[in-house]
Amino acid sequence: MLDKVIGNQRINVLEKALDGAMLRQKVIANNLANVDTPGYKAMEVTFEEQLKNSMKEAGSEYNLKTTHPRHLQIPNISSFQVGINVAEGYTFRNDGNSVDIDREMARLSKNVVYYNAVSTSMSEEFKLLRMAITEGRG
Repeated sequence: MLDKVIGNQRINVLEKALDGAMLRQKVIANNLANVDTPGYKAMEVTFEEQLKNSMKEAGSEYNLKTTHPRHLQIPNISSFQVGINVAEGYTFRNDGNSVDIDREMARLSKNVVYYNAVSTSMSEEFKLLRMAITEGRG
């Protein structure tokens, strides 16, 4: 969505990362809510590797002109979708529930740090855009 407004691919990548972190937060909360539900299988969101692969695939299609060998290619990844998977191999209880509350709390903490880092990067991108628009005056 933001890509259509301002045309910045870095912001598009950050937006996808925030979407993934937000979905992960919801999935972890759902896992914690079902910690005592017999037969419930813990879910997980693994999107970082998918995002990385989408960027590699799109990078071959959308080569940008660079003037220096260290310039980064920012691909168009608008078709990237975040998905939810069942966490396999984690059955700790006799009732078939695979939610480990310690593991979920650690994942929750890690996701909060990740989300904050990505949102800070997004904020910095907007600051750069604001500075460019105001010609550095504000």
